[in-house]
Amino acid sequence: MEEKLKYFGSKVDALVKGMDITRAEARDLFREILLNQQPDLQQGAFLAALTAKGATPEELAGSWEAIYDIDTNKVRPEVNGPLVDNCGTGMDTIKTFNISTSASIVAAAAGINMAKHGARAITSKCGTVDIVEALGVDVECDVSVVKRSIESAGIGMFNGMSGKVHPQALGRILSQIRFGTVLNMAGSLANPALPTYGVRGIYSKEMVLPVTKTMKEIGYQRAFVMHGMDADQKRGLDEISTLGPTFVAELMKDGSIVEYTMDFRDLGIKPAKEQVILCKLDREHEAREQLRILSGEDKGSRRDIVCLNTAPILYITGKATDLLEGYHKAQQMIDSGKALRKLVQWVAQQQTGDASVKLEKLEKMIEAAGASS
Repeated sequence: MEEKLKYFGSKVDALVKGMDITRAEARDLFREILLNQQPDLQQGAFLAALTAKGATPEELAGSWEAIYDIDTNKVRPEVNGPLVDNCGTGMDTIKTFNISTSASIVAAAAGINMAKHGARAITSKCGTVDIVEALGVDVECDVSVVKRSIESAGIGMFNGMSGKVHPQALGRILSQIRFGTVLNMAGSLANPALPTYGVRGIYSKEMVLPVTKTMKEIGYQRAFVMHGMDADQKRGLDEISTLGPTFVAELMKDGSIVEYTMDFRDLGIKPAKEQVILCKLDREHEAREQLRILSGEDKGSRRDIVCLNTAPILYITGKATDLLEGYHKAQQMIDSGKALRKLVQWVAQQQTGDASVKLEKLEKMIEAAGASS
């Protein structure tokens, strides 16, 4: 046991000194963390050191491999067309409302199969799991229920902090820390449905390319990875920004990766006031705000940024030829009422038992938000 502790400690020391480790080493060390074979202090030191150094694609892939292999209950939804995940990693400096949640619902309304994998809030006020739970989705269900929801409603959410999804340790570790680590990236990639198309917001510009390379390494066919900035380019967010430029890396079908910078103004979108797109209060309030977006009641900056972040989902799946068309199609999904109806369908399908109570509550929330389904 002493030799095991020393070896693990030597790798932590190497990371602290800025040295990289191999994919196999990252996998094996993460296995020890997941199986709780190292003291808590060593586990925390490893996560902090790897995060501070900046994980390489190989280190991220090894971490993902350990989580997916030994700590993920796997399912294979039977759907037509690609299976897509969209999420932000958190750890960013601008704490927006949960944009990816609404974007996934709008994308599902457009006929895309969404297999979401998220967590409760760690570094933000409201995580995606918190929001969809407030809307009525059962987030403490078995993965088989999520699989059924994806197949019948076109959308489902795996709770990354639930023991029914990751039975060994992921929830245990995440529940004990209040700062972002490499687990925000490697853990979010350990989606039980193993989608091959992904849209992912990253907490730093420097990690956009490594994460894209990681997604290629673990089997993604198409990916859109981004980090947005504020107007002064001093602070960032894990979304396409409507404040400043956004740095993007695209994994193309031929395996090549294309990097570029995009500006929301080129799509005719007006700059947002930062205060408007920040997460404001508790999750119930934010859930009602989500309903105002999905119903078309809110036609301001929150709607703009949701439609903008839906656009790459439509684009990489071939539902739109480019981001501009994707942005306008997202607006159509909202204005036609399809987005709000998709949410109601999702709540009805991702339930362990009778959905009637949850649906009744949702209808009251819709009325309170000034929306209509």
